[in-house]
Amino acid sequence: MHVSVVGSGYVGTTLSVCLAELGHDVVAIDVDEETVTQLNDGEAPIHEPGLDALLETHVGSRLRATTEHAAVVDTDVTFLAVGTPSNEDGSIDANGLVAAARDVGGAIEGKDDDHLVVVKSTVLPDVIDERIVPAIEDASGASDGEGFTLAINPEFLREGTAIDDFMAPDRIVIGTDDDGTAAERLTELYEPLTAERATPIVETGRREASMIKYASNAFLASKVSLINDIGNVCKEFGVDAYEVAEAMGMDERIGSAFLRSGVGWGGSCFPKDTAALIQSARTTGYDPAMIEAAVEINDRQPERLLEFLDGHVDVTGERVAVLGLAFKPGTDDIRGTRAVPVIEGLLERGADVVAYDPLANDAMAELFPDVDYVDTPEAALEGAVGACVVTDWPEFAELDAAFDAMATPVVVDGRRIVSRRDGIVYEGLTW
Repeated sequence: MHVSVVGSGYVGTTLSVCLAELGHDVVAIDVDEETVTQLNDGEAPIHEPGLDALLETHVGSRLRATTEHAAVVDTDVTFLAVGTPSNEDGSIDANGLVAAARDVGGAIEGKDDDHLVVVKSTVLPDVIDERIVPAIEDASGASDGEGFTLAINPEFLREGTAIDDFMAPDRIVIGTDDDGTAAERLTELYEPLTAERATPIVETGRREASMIKYASNAFLASKVSLINDIGNVCKEFGVDAYEVAEAMGMDERIGSAFLRSGVGWGGSCFPKDTAALIQSARTTGYDPAMIEAAVEINDRQPERLLEFLDGHVDVTGERVAVLGLAFKPGTDDIRGTRAVPVIEGLLERGADVVAYDPLANDAMAELFPDVDYVDTPEAALEGAVGACVVTDWPEFAELDAAFDAMATPVVVDGRRIVSRRDGIVYEGLTW
């Protein structure tokens, strides 16, 4: 099929490259000329394992990029993959997505056949009905179901494993309100994924498809916060929460995924989607207490880590190492990272912060320019009175000898990546 993807951020770039890998002809559309140039040169605008290799394979053959929205007219389906960041009150800012929908509408004005427009961006149900559909209708002169059809196809990509998540999904959700034609076309699009695997395709309404993404992320965020709360209780009783979680995960009703307790969740999805659900629920008069509690527990974990550090050393005027700045290993993304409140807390205590991350130093330096960023974890630890481990990069498990170079070897581990040993004061956050 001929596919256009509007938006070349994290989701859009991954989608474009993976659809090309499936054998489709893809045109990526973005308003940023630098991003378009990067893509056409075979350079990924984001860091994601496996992405560069796929770009090199398909750019110039099945994949090209442009700033011209007119390119959608020559495609069978257009995906909208524009970011929907949070406003200060937690609501989503859909202005960029609405603008993209309007541009697509203008491009398909007068097109003879029905054009399928698919929202890949994460948006609440009312945004679809009240803003996206009207934007396309106004610009195209057509109406939903006559001239174009709008469908919802939420993404479930995890940073660091996005390529694998796309190629081997747990399920494909297709939300439509038409006679079934849109679902048939999207099922055809994804046939290369489902032909050899029993991947379930969930066909539902547009509003339900939008909520499935939010509900999934809220549930997973709450699961992490629950095991963190349980872990905090375990710590108070001198119990290893990881041994408790291992047995819990054997219960098929619970499952082992997302039971690694620690300093909390971050990233682009969990914080944004939980905030949006809370804010939207409050506008209806409903108080989503469980989701609010999940956020509250998550917000407490970095301060709890710092309190354990306080129990061993006064950091005022002293060098303290922060190991890990990205919100998770395998990415340079610092959105929602727990390293931010940890660094803020250390600076408030008067500490001299030195930080290391294999990918995220530059991004964090834009937020905290006065922090000392170094090229190796060993350099961060040298002469430090304490170390806070915030991201579980695998290399941190190999730092055994480096701790001997610390002024006082106090290690507070928020991810259970460092091994407890003689010669260091080791404090696990929930174990």
